[in-house]
Amino acid sequence: MTFWIVSAASIVAAYLLGSLPTGYLAGRLLKGIDIREHGSGSTGATNVLRTLGKGPALAVLLVDVLKGVAAIAFVRWIHSWLDAPAWIPWAVCLAGLAVLLGHSRSVWLNFTGGKSAATGLGVLLALSWPVGLGAAAAFGVVLAIFRIVSLSSMTAALTAITLVCVLEQPLPYRLLVIAGGVYVIVLHRMNIRRLLAGTEPRVGRKLS
Repeated sequence: MTFWIVSAASIVAAYLLGSLPTGYLAGRLLKGIDIREHGSGSTGATNVLRTLGKGPALAVLLVDVLKGVAAIAFVRWIHSWLDAPAWIPWAVCLAGLAVLLGHSRSVWLNFTGGKSAATGLGVLLALSWPVGLGAAAAFGVVLAIFRIVSLSSMTAALTAITLVCVLEQPLPYRLLVIAGGVYVIVLHRMNIRRLLAGTEPRVGRKLS
């Protein structure tokens, strides 16, 4: 019974951690604006970059990545006190999905938010650093070539899915990365439409 109570509490904690509206708070604190009313309407670091500038965007990016890392680290820590090591990967899987959901569907923002790419990177780095670094490298290469953040994020998600299936990883971790990667891509559906139409903005250009 204790294990299930702790697991449920850790999933709720992961969701609330993911729900911290970093980009929204940056907009309110720095310019007194609701960032959801500007640019793409997202609270993620890319829209912060377009709306508030490089410094705030970098700060939001780092905090959002750390949210993913912290959620996984917390679940592993709290479950280390319980005598059920075989169930820890499953608890990590659920918490990872919860923190991604929290970032994109924040309870503090009427269930709106960002696209969970940065928080997803944090989850990957905490889950399996080779997978996380591989996804980050794919993001960096595509961004350097095309200067399109959405395309880079989706490429990173696909890279993570590929790596987690190729490398030796527990089944729950594979399910988390596959489900999380697909979720991130689905959240980019409007970006996909703009990419197909040739209207997706590049870094340094505002969204029209």
